[in-house]
Parts: sequence; C-alpha cells; structure tokens
Amino acid sequence: MSENTNDAESDCAAVLAAADYPVFVVTTRAGAERSGCLVGFTAQVSIDPLRFLVGISKSNHTFGVAERAGRLAVHLLPRDRPALAELFGAETGDEIDKFERCAWRPGPGGLPILTPAAGWFSGPILERHDYGDHVGMLLAPDAGSAPASGVAVLRMADVEHLEPGHRA
Repeated sequence: MSENTNDAESDCAAVLAAADYPVFVVTTRAGAERSGCLVGFTAQVSIDPLRFLVGISKSNHTFGVAERAGRLAVHLLPRDRPALAELFGAETGDEIDKFERCAWRPGPGGLPILTPAAGWFSGPILERHDYGDHVGMLLAPDAGSAPASGVAVLRMADVEHLEPGHRA
C-alpha cells in the first residue's frame, strides 16, 4: 500500500469521525433464535423505492442469525439510553441473552422491537453483499414507528469508548 493510500484512508476516517453518524441497534430472528447488535455502518441508499443498507460484522453473533433470517429491525436509540447501546455493543449473544436484559416486544415477523428505542423500522432482507469484514444487508422498510420531533439520538462519539463484544 502506498503512502498516498494510507493518507487517503486516514483522511477518510477523519471525515467520517467528524460526521458523527447516529448509531443503530439491529435486531433479528431466525426460528426461535433472537439476536441484536449495535451497528455503525448504515445508509439509506434509495428514496423510491425506499431502501436501507445495514453492515453487520462477520465476527458478530448477530451475523450468523441474520444470515438465516428474512427480516431485520433497525432501532434509533435516544441519547439518554447509553446502557442500551452498551448492552448491544459491548456484550455478545454468544454469552448472554441480551433480550433478557432489556424491554422489548414482538414486532413484524416476530422480530424483537426494543421498546425504549426513539424510533424503529423493519423490513425484509432483499439482498446480501460481502464487503470484506462486514456483509451489507439491503432492506425494504415496510413497518416502523417514527421518533418524536427533535429527539436527541446517540451518535458514534457517544459510543466510541465501548469495547465490542467481538472484534469487528
């Protein structure tokens, strides 16, 4: 790798850090197995039809469940709920049932919906794409609950101190 590439990657990382994106918790279900994780790689990729891309780390417990699942739910976390981000970002479903430690209800297709979320949406997984250490899952949102106007949400800077339950 050339020095220019290293500089470009460094510059890109700095730009993305300054953007301070919101973070989301993704939940899913395959059969009786539920899983969820904090995700930082997300993007709306189409307006019409509405499409949303979620990147899930291949080393994450949720990845294995999501590979077998037909749907995902994407939750926007309120800023006053950092413990929820910590549960889904710093713990692993390989060791604990995260849903025993938080409030949730069954949603579309039996997906676990986190009741403390500021807002959420869910949809079927249309496509999966390998992007290296993450797999992008393309959703067609078809259900959800909008956040209240002006709600403060958790952002990357709010969770950068968390040690992931799995290495990304």
